Amino acid sequence: MNRRSFLTTAAALTPAALAQSQRDWSGKEPVRYTDPDIISLDKRFDKYKIGNTSVQRLWTGALWAEGTAWSGQGRYLVWSDIPNNRQMRWMEEDGHVSTFRASDYSNGNTFDFEGRQISCQHAVRRVARFEPDGTVTTIADKFNGKPLNSPNDVVVHPDGAIWFTDPPYGILGNYEGFQAKPELKEAVYRVDPKTTKIDKVTDELDKPNGLCFSPDYKKLYICDTGDPKDIQLFDVADGKTLRNKRQFINMNIPGKGNGNADGIRADIDGNIWAGAGWVGAGYDGVHIFSPDGQRIGQILLPEICANICFGGSKRNRLFMAASQSLYAVYVNTKGAHIT
Repeated sequence: MNRRSFLTTAAALTPAALAQSQRDWSGKEPVRYTDPDIISLDKRFDKYKIGNTSVQRLWTGALWAEGTAWSGQGRYLVWSDIPNNRQMRWMEEDGHVSTFRASDYSNGNTFDFEGRQISCQHAVRRVARFEPDGTVTTIADKFNGKPLNSPNDVVVHPDGAIWFTDPPYGILGNYEGFQAKPELKEAVYRVDPKTTKIDKVTDELDKPNGLCFSPDYKKLYICDTGDPKDIQLFDVADGKTLRNKRQFINMNIPGKGNGNADGIRADIDGNIWAGAGWVGAGYDGVHIFSPDGQRIGQILLPEICANICFGGSKRNRLFMAASQSLYAVYVNTKGAHIT
């Protein structure tokens, strides 16, 4: 797509912002401040930009990077390299990257309020929790006696309930799991922390993918990477059920791009940060939306961004899993939730 025409329709930008930087993404060459790939489309985004910082590529070498999650206890970032059937770990102390564990083709990850990692595993079609003693607990692998499709992304509510999406991406072929026939309609589920009962909270989306709560946990945002490629918004009633479905933002830009939002997070001001892609230069990266559903900023990346999270000791560093690489940038806000 023509990046200049897209950005011109989105907002009036400076000449520097209209030309994507030709940086050396190997990290060998410095980036002139301010980073031209951090773009304000609305003045409301200006306060979240830090003038003397830039987007950094921390690591590359994945086949399809997904599922970023920050461990506050361990001071590390974990993410999935799905086709390579592994989880990777980046250490805050020294930036060291290593293979963390074999993953059963895990996709989305998060940490609960006790610091335990929770993963969506394509190979065994389940949501699993890694316990401190090294054992693995199955949180959910069936609904009404039928196997789940391939749990994709997961979040934890303060009441301890685990919410996850279940599209079929991990069983459509043998690249991100094992090919199988779906037996359940794509849906979003909640696992009760006391009874372990699994309830379907909605099956109204075509391909439910990334999800996140609003800062007060009264709303749930869910990406639909099927049709029409948008982010849907629900009210969370009594902490357990969803009501009042409506479109938050349509990721399709008529005449410009047919991209989608994949993984999403909320910041403390209620803005929604969405990993986005499948269009190309000027679109792929992170899109930032105000609470009223206006696109106010972008962080452009040279690869498709699948998943993001806030992390670091101050939760003010945005980590981005994008195709083969891991990127990060400091921002002048914080993640609303623990991961």
